[in-house]
Amino acid sequence: VGLYFWQHIFEGHLQPADVTAQWREGSQKAGKTYFSFITGPSVVPGYFSVEAENVVLVLNGREKAKIAYATQWLHYAQTLVQTHKIQKVAVVLLGNEQCNNEWIQPYLKRHGGFVNLLFVTYDYALVNEEDIFQWPLGVATYRNFPVVEPSWSMLHDPRSYLCNFLGTVYKNSSRETLMEILKQDGLDKLCWIAAREQWQPQETNESFKNYQDALLQSDLTLCPVGINTECYRIYEACSYGSLPVIEDVMTPGDCGNSSMYHSAPLQLLKTMGAPFIFIKNWKELPAVLEKEKKTGLQEKIQRRKKLMEWYRNFKAWMRQKFINTLENSFLPSDKG
Repeated sequence: VGLYFWQHIFEGHLQPADVTAQWREGSQKAGKTYFSFITGPSVVPGYFSVEAENVVLVLNGREKAKIAYATQWLHYAQTLVQTHKIQKVAVVLLGNEQCNNEWIQPYLKRHGGFVNLLFVTYDYALVNEEDIFQWPLGVATYRNFPVVEPSWSMLHDPRSYLCNFLGTVYKNSSRETLMEILKQDGLDKLCWIAAREQWQPQETNESFKNYQDALLQSDLTLCPVGINTECYRIYEACSYGSLPVIEDVMTPGDCGNSSMYHSAPLQLLKTMGAPFIFIKNWKELPAVLEKEKKTGLQEKIQRRKKLMEWYRNFKAWMRQKFINTLENSFLPSDKG
C-alpha cells in the first residue's frame, strides 16, 4: 500500500530502482508540502532519515503479526511526539479485510492518542471524513505490479478475449458458481480462465506475465469477491483498460456503511463514479457477455478511454485529497 501511495498515486520515483533494495527513497514537493518517502526492509522503528516535523506512517494492519510490528512504529512515533521531535502524525493503514481495526483506535487523537489522521483501506464503518478517511487498496505492489503507461495499442487494438479470470477458486465460494456458469454456456471458450485451488502470494515470472497478458487481451475482467469485495484485480484491470465486472456484495465481517457513505461495498469507488459493471449475482454474467459480443470495436475504444481517464483522475483526486487533508490538519492556519 506504501508503494501504491508513492509510485501510483503520487507518481514519485525511488532510488535505487531495484525493487529488492534494502532501503529506497524519493522526494517531491506537492502543494505547500515537501514529501520525503522511505521504504524497504531496513526501514525499522527507531530511525527516520529526514529531519521532519510531521510524519506519515504507512502501516500494515492485516493480521496479528503485522499489527505487532505496526504497533512498534506507533510507539516509536509517540515517543518522538512526546519529546517534541515531531509535531503531527498521520497513518495510512492497510486495514484488515474484515475491518477489524479496533487496535488502532486508542492511538487516534480523538481517543487521547497522538495520530491526527487515519487513511484506511476497505469500507471501514468509522470513516467520518474528519480524521478517518477511506483509502484505495490499489494494485499488488508486493508482486511488483508496475505503473502502466497507457499506449496507443492498449486503447485501440481489438482484444482476443471477452473476459478473464485468473485466480484462486475457494471451495463453496461464489467463485465456484462463477466457474460453473462460464462452463455451462461454453463462455469459458471466449474468456481467458485459469483457476487454481491454492492462493500463492509469490507469483512466478511466468504466471505474472500471463496475468498481465490476460488483462491486456480481455475486454472485461471478472472480479469475484474474496475475503473482501475490494481486490487488487480491480485496480490492475483499470491499469490495462480492461473493464472490471464486479460482484457487488458485502462480505462477512465488520465492513459496511459509515455515517458518511451508504453504498458499501466499494463506497470510495462508487462515490468517485467508477464506470464499472456492478452485478449482484454471477447468473447475470451470460447477459453481460452476450451484450459484449455485440459491442463494436469503436465503442470498446471509447469505453477503454473513459475507464483509463477515470482511473487517472481517480489517482490524481486521491493525491489532491490527501495533500489538502494533510495541509489543513498539519500546517498552521493563516487565519491570524
